[in-house]
Amino acid sequence: MSISRRRFNKAVGVMAGTGLLAGFSLAVHGQARPKVVVVGGGAGGATAARYLAKDSQGAIDVTLIEPTKTYYSCFFSNLYLGGFRTLESTGHTYGKLASDYGINVVHDWAIAVDRDAKTVALAGGGSVPYDRLVIAPGIDLIYDSVPGYSLEASGVMPHAWKAGTQTTLLKNKVAAMREGGTFVMVPPPNPYRCPPGPYERVSMVAHMLKQSNPSAKIIVLDPKEAFSKQALFMEGWEKHYPGMVEWIPASIHGGVEAVDVASGEVVTGLDTFKADVGNIIPAQKAGLIAGNAGLANDSGFCPIEPATMASKMDGNIHIIGDACIAGDMPKSGFSANSQAKVAAMAIRADLTGSPTFPPRFSNTCWSLIATDDGVKVGARYEAGEEKIASVDSFISATGEDAALRKATYEESVGWYEGITADIFG
Repeated sequence: MSISRRRFNKAVGVMAGTGLLAGFSLAVHGQARPKVVVVGGGAGGATAARYLAKDSQGAIDVTLIEPTKTYYSCFFSNLYLGGFRTLESTGHTYGKLASDYGINVVHDWAIAVDRDAKTVALAGGGSVPYDRLVIAPGIDLIYDSVPGYSLEASGVMPHAWKAGTQTTLLKNKVAAMREGGTFVMVPPPNPYRCPPGPYERVSMVAHMLKQSNPSAKIIVLDPKEAFSKQALFMEGWEKHYPGMVEWIPASIHGGVEAVDVASGEVVTGLDTFKADVGNIIPAQKAGLIAGNAGLANDSGFCPIEPATMASKMDGNIHIIGDACIAGDMPKSGFSANSQAKVAAMAIRADLTGSPTFPPRFSNTCWSLIATDDGVKVGARYEAGEEKIASVDSFISATGEDAALRKATYEESVGWYEGITADIFG
């Protein structure tokens, strides 16, 4: 069937008006769609895949590589420990990304990147080619940063810093702890995933123990001298869990010298602490695939161009979420979601010629201290020449009234529903 030039031009005009022209022009000229591969299906990777597919309207072939079929969010996993949520409510699947946005979801391990050939190798065999690559592998744990700790030891003293089975293991251990027992936490050194996270966890474990084991104690052997929202947490611990929580900074305990998983002992320069339940959260670095691809520096994390999230080691690769060095932005699910949108916009512009706008980033970290006692910290950010920089910030105040704290918690619940819908469709 022939088509006149007039009818062709009319069709092109209609498609341009509906945003479908990019995909149409590729098909007309017989060109293959540009390929973007996203490694990692968490808050950053799934968001990037969804926005690339959605906003390009089919002009980009998007593949998401993620080994698990259900993603359990680290954010809000502490609320599961405290009994405020079920584990199932923190689990999310990838069906809508495939069915609603046409994303090729591959459930396999991405094990290597060939930057010269521009391919990603899969554990199951074969490789996936890309024109642009997004790496969002989250963090890997440096187990031996705590002497005596290891992957095997995490089965006895869980870190629970990757949500799912580890979180359930920790919750079950706290529930089974002897009456009057001791919960010992070793938080990680900076930088690490979710700066308020260990201290919200302390609050949620205290909430659980207050109900079932009120004579129990919590000891926090911190490698740091200060932590995020410190005044808010300490005020909350004194108010809700008086006498239960003891936070000891490194300047007092002298550093963790050894962990003995068999005896439950945590040895420091000050004393040896006997843990009925140990929660050891070691130091962290970018997910293994990023380091193996030569995208990390000596810090273990990946330097990026602030305006595009492109790797400083390879302009065809964008790194988002916990694995990247994001300037003033913390390593959080909200940050990863925000960075993913900036990366998706930059990639779409490179591959399809779509317009770009000045990148803007945002983050809020909510924490629950006790029932209806929610606090938050956050900021807006802009891309500078050297780093992503904070332009304004906010934090809850000590002494806030109960109504405001309840409203803050309810705000966090609404945010969770909204952001998970934004990530997974």
